[in-house]
Amino acid sequence: MATDKQVSLFDPSIMRRAVGDSFGKLHPRLLAKNPVMFVVGVGSVLTTALLIRDLVARSPEHAPLWFTSAVTVWLWFTVLFANFAEAVAEGRGKAQAASLRKMRQESTARRLIGGREESVPASQLRKGDEVVVEAGQLIPGDGEVIEGIASVDESAITGESAPVIRESGGDRSSVTGGTKVLSDRIVVRIGADPGQSFLDRMIALVEGASRQKTPNEIALHILLVGLTLVFLFACVTLVPLALYSEIKLSATVIVALLVCLIPTTIGGLLSAIGIAGMDRLLRKNVIAMSGRAVEAAGDVDVLLLDKTGTITLGNRMATELIPVEGVTLEELADSAQLASLADETPEGRSIVVLVKERHKLRGRNLHDLGAQFIPFSAHTRMSGCDLGARQIRKGAVEAVIAHVERHGGQVPVQIRRDADTIAAAGATPLAVSDGARILGIIELKDVVKSGIQERFARFRAMGIRTVMITGDNPRTAQAIAKEAGVDDFLAEATPEAKMRLIKDEQQKGKLVAMTGDGTNDAPALAQADVGVAMNSGTQAAKEAGNMVDLDSNPTKLLEVVEVGKQLLMTRGSLTTFSIANDVAKYFAILPAMFMGAFPDIAPLNVMHLASPFSAILSAVIFNALIIILLIPLALRGVKYRPLGAAHLLRRSLLVYGVGGVVAPFVGIKLIDLCLVAVGAV
Repeated sequence: MATDKQVSLFDPSIMRRAVGDSFGKLHPRLLAKNPVMFVVGVGSVLTTALLIRDLVARSPEHAPLWFTSAVTVWLWFTVLFANFAEAVAEGRGKAQAASLRKMRQESTARRLIGGREESVPASQLRKGDEVVVEAGQLIPGDGEVIEGIASVDESAITGESAPVIRESGGDRSSVTGGTKVLSDRIVVRIGADPGQSFLDRMIALVEGASRQKTPNEIALHILLVGLTLVFLFACVTLVPLALYSEIKLSATVIVALLVCLIPTTIGGLLSAIGIAGMDRLLRKNVIAMSGRAVEAAGDVDVLLLDKTGTITLGNRMATELIPVEGVTLEELADSAQLASLADETPEGRSIVVLVKERHKLRGRNLHDLGAQFIPFSAHTRMSGCDLGARQIRKGAVEAVIAHVERHGGQVPVQIRRDADTIAAAGATPLAVSDGARILGIIELKDVVKSGIQERFARFRAMGIRTVMITGDNPRTAQAIAKEAGVDDFLAEATPEAKMRLIKDEQQKGKLVAMTGDGTNDAPALAQADVGVAMNSGTQAAKEAGNMVDLDSNPTKLLEVVEVGKQLLMTRGSLTTFSIANDVAKYFAILPAMFMGAFPDIAPLNVMHLASPFSAILSAVIFNALIIILLIPLALRGVKYRPLGAAHLLRRSLLVYGVGGVVAPFVGIKLIDLCLVAVGAV
């Protein structure tokens, strides 16, 4: 999207707004959505109340005033920075939403009623209304072109300056409200009521208003709540232990200890990780309808990819001329060019390009030659030209053979043999004839995109199975699948066959992703766990999928999976760090607290902290600072690498598990030394 390139993640305006939002998120209703930070917030309120009590009525049994003050400040600091992390992640979406809102202009629509036009405000249009849009006018709402063809500027949505063609029928009929018609005239049937347009959904999505927790995120929340309850119980049981051992444990100490031990690190960054994952997808010009879709992309087991435009370049191209015995290559090239000069299909143009590049035949004007172009028809399955008495034709092999036989010509045995060889290799043979003579064959081939084999190899390394979907016959599909390096293929694919394949995989416990742009793809897009619809496709496809690719690039599915993997890796890595971090803090603090009452545990006090109060305050400060230090990692994500699950687990444990254990010992000791150096303890 054009707006995305202009919004920096750490833009000063985003940072300023995030500071204000950090305080707004202190509302109990909002804070309660994050159970860990809710506990920290309650603890902050409690220590604030204790601080006020100590200021009003000081007692020798209370914790030192400096200690209560410092703990209170750092607890509030922890809550605010956790809110800040989430607010920064949301800030980018809000900035993009503001840019999108500028696109919504109150315009006048030309609604058709009984064949007559009437001018009405665009906001009054309802689903099913038909409107006329001409060159220079904005399309008033989402819908389908039901009449005409036009060039449309969609740069406001996609960020691409090149206009696109939208026409009635087929898979290029969908139009988006707010885009501009550049040429001609079209009639659009509105497909959404006010407030339910694609642009409205985009605004809501980028603001994060529609974001819902994913199943894995809910499971993680349950884990965090469980750990919080465990440490709450552990801290409460310290009270009778302290009374028995005559150790003074004030309420401030208990609260501070609890906050240090519960998983505040991941609790403070969890929301930011999820929102940042959706933001990374948005930066790739893909709108996710929910956080569930992004996360599901990271767990995908099977990828269904359409052959045309995804694996191949999109149109079959002429790659070889094969003359029959007795015909020169130059003669075949000359006739193939004459039969294709007026052919505006991609295949026809590729033949002209081939003979020009390989055989140096420059283009000729059929009108100057006095030739009459014969267009292709489904009935004859041929096209060509009549040049005087010459009838030059190209087309399906059997159709050209029948044409030659009707003119009394002989059909060489070689022609069928060559055609079978080409078809067996996954290409398409076209025969060329001049009157009653067959001259040879043109080989049309699907050109596999450069580098696609390497991308499929990367997914295979991650354990993801790739399946090519095509309408070709099984023999052709098999040849292309082998060349592209996909794991499997579905030939002669119908909507029912796609649905059946997806359901079969899901019944095996697999998560399936696919792309589509046509109405016939809608059932499969709705059934797939990750359905990426093309923005250039039909309204039915966009409504059925849970993602929309604004660039209409089918290969984007590969990038969507990578973003989902990165989101899961980031959350898993930071969770590993947080839990290891909490365990390390437990063994770093408790020996310093109880060493005076239990001298036998002195060997466990490896950090030699200055005092019990210093140990707790250092841990509280470290607890807040580590969230700040991890915000950039949470927002940018752990670097994605296509590795197996076992390798990723070992790497996460080695880097983030060991790091989570080491960091508190180093950090708390350094903070303790600083507190001693400044005379705070």
